[in-house]
Amino acid sequence: MNKAFVKEGEQDDDDDLPPGAPPIPPGSKNYLTPAGYQRIKDELLQLIDVERPEVVKVVHWAASNGDRSENGDYIYGKRRLREIDRRIRFLTKRMDLAEVVDPSIHHGNDQVFFGATVTYAKRDGEEHTITIVGIDEFDPLKGKVSWISPVARTLTKAREGDTVLLHTPNGAEELEILEVSYPAPAP
Repeated sequence: MNKAFVKEGEQDDDDDLPPGAPPIPPGSKNYLTPAGYQRIKDELLQLIDVERPEVVKVVHWAASNGDRSENGDYIYGKRRLREIDRRIRFLTKRMDLAEVVDPSIHHGNDQVFFGATVTYAKRDGEEHTITIVGIDEFDPLKGKVSWISPVARTLTKAREGDTVLLHTPNGAEELEILEVSYPAPAP
């Protein structure tokens, strides 16, 4: 029987995950800052309105040239279309699960929640500043950590001046929260 007519079951949501992208924990929403949501929306619109139509034109032109078996423009165009469609599915799923949380609602608060910028010190005096953001926004090189990361989970709900215990593979590590800040609300 032709494989096209056999229902193999539901496609796993993780099939569209790009390499290195963490899955959203089961039963959770995809928490995003307003800037993170806008970035995903902009990328999705760019793919749908600009990139995909351009690739479709190239594939259409290449297909009209005849033999497709050795037509590089056709072969690579079709491959690029699959990549774009996979990314569109991924971004659409992420936006469907999105819960936009504006961290400015906590402005002036000294307790750690989603969107907080936290400065903490390790026991050896080494200071770190991180911002707790959504799964799709994390960038460790810029100090942005996902809300599901161990350090973010450890810091959440603690206050300035508190000392918390971060459990790492090397053992427990004490972190003293020095400062908690949030962006000011827009006027």
